[in-house]
Amino acid sequence: MVPDATQPWMHRSGRMDPVEHVVIIGGGPGGYESALVAAQLGARVTVVDRDGLGGSAVLTDCVPSKTLIATSDLMTEVLGAGELGVSLGPSGRDEHTVQAELRVVNRRVKSLALAQSEDIARRLDRDGVHTVTGSGRLEGPGTVVVTAADGSTERLDADTVLLSTGAYPRSLDAAQPDGERILTWEQIYDLDELPSRLIVVGSGVTGAEFAGAYLALGSEVVLVSSRDQVLPGEDADAARVLQDVFTRRGMTVVSRSRMSSVERTHGPDGPGVRVTLTDGQTLTGSHCLLALGSIPNTSGLGLEEAGVQLDDGGFVKVDGVSRTSVRGVYAAGDCTGVLMLASVAAMQGRIAMAHALGDAVAPLDLGHVSSNVFTAPEIATVGCTQRAVDDGTIEADGVMLDLSGNARAKMQGVHDGFVKLFCRPGTGIVVGGVAVGPQASELVHPIALAVSCNLTVDQVAHAFTVYPSMSGSIAEAARRLHRRV
Repeated sequence: MVPDATQPWMHRSGRMDPVEHVVIIGGGPGGYESALVAAQLGARVTVVDRDGLGGSAVLTDCVPSKTLIATSDLMTEVLGAGELGVSLGPSGRDEHTVQAELRVVNRRVKSLALAQSEDIARRLDRDGVHTVTGSGRLEGPGTVVVTAADGSTERLDADTVLLSTGAYPRSLDAAQPDGERILTWEQIYDLDELPSRLIVVGSGVTGAEFAGAYLALGSEVVLVSSRDQVLPGEDADAARVLQDVFTRRGMTVVSRSRMSSVERTHGPDGPGVRVTLTDGQTLTGSHCLLALGSIPNTSGLGLEEAGVQLDDGGFVKVDGVSRTSVRGVYAAGDCTGVLMLASVAAMQGRIAMAHALGDAVAPLDLGHVSSNVFTAPEIATVGCTQRAVDDGTIEADGVMLDLSGNARAKMQGVHDGFVKLFCRPGTGIVVGGVAVGPQASELVHPIALAVSCNLTVDQVAHAFTVYPSMSGSIAEAARRLHRRV
């Protein structure tokens, strides 16, 4: 689309020229990161946002959950401090001297989320990005109609449109959230009192993270898993470690079970919930958290009328540079269903703007994506997986080292976790890895660098590590994969 020559815009250089107008629908990571790139490349940028800049990642999902988990991690460390010689009470064994006040915890969670959203707003304003509050929808490829809260509308003509509308928690007719006892992960931060018995339905990343967090905070937790063990999409060895830790700490994991319905109850002990499983078994608790996956926010946006193709799940179909089926319309983030991570959403958005505005760009490479499960211990992965090696999808050699043999781990009282490394048999190029342990999200970074830079195990092994350190196990794993030339 040719820019309207009657609409000049001032470049950072100071000259007045017609430039591309980029309209972004949705202010989450895919939206605000793409806006910053587009502004840097000289475009005129408008972000249409309905719920607050940062989107669900900042306001109701990633930032709040990891803030909550930061408190639960501290609880885990403190309650395990006796092994390091730290007394918790008069007897040194009184675990009840450490308690979490959920009202205070959730107040901090919401405060930090709001502060992060405000930081993003200031950054966009500083970079010259215009923000419009309302709901946006396409009216053809080059027009976005914004509907404000009062019902008024505004039409925005765009040379490029980016869809970054995110997703929302999935629920079922037989399990409807009420925000009080039956909750989604967006509603759980409204609780003032710690659930006495929390039933978590769904053992994927979200379910496992909240189950582990509330167990550490002091709730009795029951985790309903449809598979043999928790985290069916993660490394099987890592999932096994986590489930062993969960059960050892007192969590009840109900495996190979599916939820049929959830309902409120009112018994002699007060209000609660009843979860009925498909085999007829019932579980009772004070609260139920539904972690059943996500549904994309793509309905009612005029996408199909504009020619934007969706898959069977309602996700926007995109290629490696975030293009949709309509010229000039891109999409990024959870609405595309491509690895639903904030980091991936941001990268999709950056790639989209680089491509749309003629900058150097490379397609999204999912083989370089690092991801992390924020449980205790954390589980971080990058690149090639054990499953891909086992089924022959990729040919690779691997080695796994338990952290129990790491000197730093022993000093810190760490008993659970490992480092796993994969490399090509002939060249020794690192193609993937797994880290399980405290702050594995930080520990995985050297593996991610090795994968993205095509480093060999010998190059990794020859880089100095601090002694003692957890990262020393990565170097040791690399040394064990050395092949004499």
